[in-house]
Amino acid sequence: MTFRKLTESQNEVVNKLLNDVRSELERIAAGDRELLFSYRRRIYLRLTHDERGTPAHRKRLKALKMAEQRGKCAICGRSLPPSEAELDRHKAIDGYTRENTQLVHHDCHRQQQRDRGFRTLPKST
Repeated sequence: MTFRKLTESQNEVVNKLLNDVRSELERIAAGDRELLFSYRRRIYLRLTHDERGTPAHRKRLKALKMAEQRGKCAICGRSLPPSEAELDRHKAIDGYTRENTQLVHHDCHRQQQRDRGFRTLPKST
């Protein structure tokens, strides 16, 4: 899967927007660091939900996929643990939907990403 690379002019437009948002957040926080942090966090979470859906949505989707796949990893076919299975999107741009996801083991998911040429980050603890 490839991701669209922004042109130089597109980068300039989006960087200006980002700078405008940062300036506006600083203005409305009026020097209150905690309020600025809360504003940033709110924007970050809402944009994340726009792309990934809410945690509750993904939890329901995981339960649905676990039932559909009869508790088996879509990659290796072995049993999935009751928790820590991961939703894998076939096409990232299409989001977390029933049709666009599969439930997989963490290690299977990471190997699949490496096989596809993606750089993976270590699992956070």
